[in-house]
Amino acid sequence: MADEQQIWDADTAQRYDTPGTGMFAPDVLGPTVDRLVALADGGAALELAIGTGRVAVPLAGRGVPVTGIELSQPMVDVLRTKVDEATIPVVMGDMTTVRAPGRFSLVYLVFNTISNLLTQAEQVECFRNAARHLAPGGRFVIELWVPQLRVLPPGVGATVWHEEPGYLGIDTYDVLEQRLVSHHVRFGEGSDAQLFRSPHRYVWPAELDLMGQLAGFGLESRHADWSGAAFTAGSTSHVSVYRLLDEERTPSRTGPLP
Repeated sequence: MADEQQIWDADTAQRYDTPGTGMFAPDVLGPTVDRLVALADGGAALELAIGTGRVAVPLAGRGVPVTGIELSQPMVDVLRTKVDEATIPVVMGDMTTVRAPGRFSLVYLVFNTISNLLTQAEQVECFRNAARHLAPGGRFVIELWVPQLRVLPPGVGATVWHEEPGYLGIDTYDVLEQRLVSHHVRFGEGSDAQLFRSPHRYVWPAELDLMGQLAGFGLESRHADWSGAAFTAGSTSHVSVYRLLDEERTPSRTGPLP
């Protein structure tokens, strides 16, 4: 299996942005940025795995000072076509260990990216690294999908999670190791096709909460999306807000949107 730097190479970085569509669509990106502005609460934000700046650039445009951590230089190269280092500084390295200068009121990790860490130990270290960057009472926000094992029939190791003309999304599962590989197939003319694959370790919400406790966080709120829809047994994703515990603040499990 290719490592993360091989996956997020120059070719992938150049194809990553889809302005106005997909995860760059206004109805997706707008609520994300609105919520993060509120959660930053007037302070600075740190984005783990900042990538090409899909979220960081509009967030900085709303007046929130943003710093990033990123493993892939090609992704940062694309970010630099949008903003300079003074506008959004980036520290290169692994989001489980690298330190960015300063203290932050908000650390965030969006679009399922914590699942790119392929062991439970690495995912716990990501929480701990977030805690090291936060001021007392600061928040760590994770956007993550809910594992869809209920749609996996017995004896079947793959599901088609999305299909549309010219595109097919397939996940293959290893339920013993709690791993999956997402296969993104894009079809061209005739027999032409392009394949992109990324490995993940899926995480249940309860497991994520325990990781937070190990790092000194309490769950403040969980919703099904960035707009604040209720999280239910049928939700396929969640936005979970963790608060760094201190003597003055004790998070509630179902707090309202800030």
